[in-house]
Amino acid sequence: MRKALDTLYGAALWLSALCLVAIALMVGLQLAGRLIDGTLALIGRQPEGIIILSLAEIAGYLLAAASFFALAPTLKSGAHIRVTMLLSGLSESMRRWLEIWAFAASATFSAYITWNVGSFTYYSWRFNEVSSGLIPVPLALPQAAMAAGIFILTVALLDELVIVVRRGHPTFRKAEEALTLGKEG
Repeated sequence: MRKALDTLYGAALWLSALCLVAIALMVGLQLAGRLIDGTLALIGRQPEGIIILSLAEIAGYLLAAASFFALAPTLKSGAHIRVTMLLSGLSESMRRWLEIWAFAASATFSAYITWNVGSFTYYSWRFNEVSSGLIPVPLALPQAAMAAGIFILTVALLDELVIVVRRGHPTFRKAEEALTLGKEG
């Protein structure tokens, strides 16, 4: 089970990275097109009009997908912003109970969001909703990426809850302690 969950988090991180690469490639192509058109205009030739239609809209969808896919791997690596100063001042047993409460509440809230974003995605797909840009993008696609990302976050929060209940420490505690020790030394 551990290997399957870690594979899921790794896949989500790769999907996030691929979305960012796609944004970079599209912006790079758009920039190259403008440079080519500018160069053609400078030498007295007719510009080709090289553009990527709906670039801003598609890049926005990819950025949302990248952000949502990165949520779970970021949690597992300890890179989410947390209140470690407050937690470090508590006794170990109090910290454990506070972390259990926080993971349970966060998992519940994340599951609620997953359900609602998933429902929203379903209705967008069912009624064939598309974006209003030059390229009609089916809205269910970026919404499905958001739903998948928040679902994977819900799984990660439940995973951390089980880990804290069983072992007492979340998986990212070592990473947090390494950062804290690195800053003090």
